[in-house]
Amino acid sequence: MTDAAVQIPETNRRLDAIDRKILMVLQEDASLSVAEIGDRVGLSSTPCWKRIQRLEADGVILKRVALVDQNKIGLGISVFVSVESADHSDAWLKRFAEAVSAMPEVMEFYRMAGDVDYMLRVVVADMQAYDVFYKKLISAVPLKNVTSRFAMEKIKSVTTLPIPAVVAA
Repeated sequence: MTDAAVQIPETNRRLDAIDRKILMVLQEDASLSVAEIGDRVGLSSTPCWKRIQRLEADGVILKRVALVDQNKIGLGISVFVSVESADHSDAWLKRFAEAVSAMPEVMEFYRMAGDVDYMLRVVVADMQAYDVFYKKLISAVPLKNVTSRFAMEKIKSVTTLPIPAVVAA
């Protein structure tokens, strides 16, 4: 690469140092005004706004949201659920993905490499709510094995991605 920028794989655009600063600022506090973001990255409002719009149009910025404390809204249990399947067909995966994606308790859902096929991060109010979720999960499609691991303490949880530094070519 040239000019100290990294190409965004899905587009022909490059992220330069200012784009990266904008992304870091927005990840920390998306409620800042464009003027405040511009001040922090060394731009006036109009060029800063244009860059933010471009980052959104390019799909680099997916959306801006409010982060909610799950415990303060009564969702005190986090469960990591690993799933093994005996069926690895496209049709089964489509049915499973649709069923799991429709379950609001599932916060994250991954297809894995290794000893399990799928991993889910689930949040629920209590053990009874997890039991209801579990029964819904195992009735959705045939599963080989489901293992639940209950988090006892959250030690680190961040939403800010570690944006790679610009590397000069």
